[in-house]
Amino acid sequence: MSTTQRVAFELDEPRFKELIVLISELCADDPTYGSVKLNKILYFADFMAYRELGKPITGATYFKLAEGPAPRRLLAARRALVEEGRLAIEHRPYFQGVQKRPTVVGPGSQRELFSDDELHIVTAIVEYFRGKSARDVSDISHREPGWILAEEREDIPYETAWLSQDPVDQTDEAIARQMADSYFR
Repeated sequence: MSTTQRVAFELDEPRFKELIVLISELCADDPTYGSVKLNKILYFADFMAYRELGKPITGATYFKLAEGPAPRRLLAARRALVEEGRLAIEHRPYFQGVQKRPTVVGPGSQRELFSDDELHIVTAIVEYFRGKSARDVSDISHREPGWILAEEREDIPYETAWLSQDPVDQTDEAIARQMADSYFR
């Protein structure tokens, strides 16, 4: 996917790490929570915040993987949280594989780093995905236009948060044509 101009955000590493801790706290009682689900919750939280608030929560760069979008810096941030004694990665049997489950073991999240609107977005996404398997969450992410349009391992631009897979009805098409005519004539 190529575009001529993209909105660029800088990763706020402390907020990114705190969001990982917060999501792990919120998902502590969800037996389906693991690293795959963490990737998707981070993605949807940042992209929904961009769409609703005008900027992502963390500014992380996401890229396309076979299982869905993932933040490029997740492994480094997760490793740092483990080294800091705030997070552990439990390995649990999960279907025919092993679930890598981030678990909070040290101080809890610093929720004051997030606005009420950001906390609402994160909580809503966690609740939406609660109980859904990693496969279900990946399948949902595969319907995201940004993931569909990107090549394997390519960055997914935040602007794709505005794209929709919904079909355009005749009324919407007529309004769009009328607007285009008024702006481009």
